[in-house]
Amino acid sequence: MTTVNDLLNLLILEKINDSVYNGISKTVGSPVVFGGQVLAQAINAASRTITNQRVLHSLHAYFLEAGDLSCPITYNVSIIRDGGSFSVRRVTASQNDTIIFILAASFHKKEEGYNHQIEMKSGLKQPEDLLSWTDILNQFGDFLPKSLKAFFEIERPIEFKPTEIVNPMDKKDLPPFIDVWFKLKGDIKDLDLATKQQILTYISDYNILVSALNPHASKAHWGNTQTASLDHSMWFFRDFDFSDWMLFSMESPSTSGARGFARGHVFTREGKLIASVAQEGLMRPIVKNKT
Repeated sequence: MTTVNDLLNLLILEKINDSVYNGISKTVGSPVVFGGQVLAQAINAASRTITNQRVLHSLHAYFLEAGDLSCPITYNVSIIRDGGSFSVRRVTASQNDTIIFILAASFHKKEEGYNHQIEMKSGLKQPEDLLSWTDILNQFGDFLPKSLKAFFEIERPIEFKPTEIVNPMDKKDLPPFIDVWFKLKGDIKDLDLATKQQILTYISDYNILVSALNPHASKAHWGNTQTASLDHSMWFFRDFDFSDWMLFSMESPSTSGARGFARGHVFTREGKLIASVAQEGLMRPIVKNKT
């Protein structure tokens, strides 16, 4: 995938009937299905059962089994409630009769009310002054660990620019946070809010566990740590567009028991808070047997 159109082709599911949809998968460099893809496809399925103009405001999901990239994923939507103001949907994702993922999503009618938000971090480097993942690959590819270089070589419809570049060869612990600018590639005109939310959900599973791994970087890295998304929650606050760079600001309050917890906020470049994310992920040290 190289542009937003490729991403949309992945996220928009094949309709089997009014409550069942099928999706395919594309790798992001992992041997299993990317969690953000399943999240976004499930939201696509749920949204297509909403006929009263209500807007997605929250989702809560659990990843139960690793997804097989070679098999279609079937999404079954249950209508849990259509109340006076809120509509709730439950989605199960299955492969070969095994449920790999469950999601609950709530949609709210448009209403006026109070309004406030936290402020975006000040003093961050702007995207124009930063290297993207593509730039890092082009400039430092020969010096990167093999697994990291292979990850950067995967073509993506999103450009990412971390505000700080960490040398993977430096074995030192880092603060439990990360800030990453991101922008879609390709034509992004005329996207409705539901579609934008699905794309943002897809992006929200990128980078977030890095903040939980950072405090242990002197000894832990992606090569010696088994990682996987366990659950994912997201709250949507305001409409937005993808015409400019956006900031995903993430932090990890805690890591324990082979699990890392991280949360983050998505802002427009102007500082408007769009969404918040929380995720717990498996962070299990890989212990090699001594011979």
